[in-house]
Amino acid sequence: VQLVESGGGLVQAGCSLRLSCAASGSTFSINRMGWYRPAPGKPRELVAVMSASGSYTNYADSVKGRFTISRDNAKNTMDLQMNSLKPDDTAVYYCYARAGPVSVNYWGQGTQVTVSS
Repeated sequence: VQLVESGGGLVQAGCSLRLSCAASGSTFSINRMGWYRPAPGKPRELVAVMSASGSYTNYADSVKGRFTISRDNAKNTMDLQMNSLKPDDTAVYYCYARAGPVSVNYWGQGTQVTVSS
């Protein structure tokens, strides 16, 4: 599975951005996709995750009510709509997919999001 992110950029606080992740390869085996970002003391922290069926979603407390994850399985894409952005949201955002019978994790190269105050 290969993952390519897009949509990052520089915005002012309070503005919105939409990140996209395009998956290719053995996409039929993906059972979960999400977004992570670095956090102090951690390699990466969960921002949002969604199951393949869309029946399960989970968000970091810091983004609940502001960020929305969505998937288009027909296009093999996943988006993260980020509203009311804050300077603390500044980070490199990594697309993530869990796939296969042994749940292998795949990562994109990351896309930079910078929120100015």
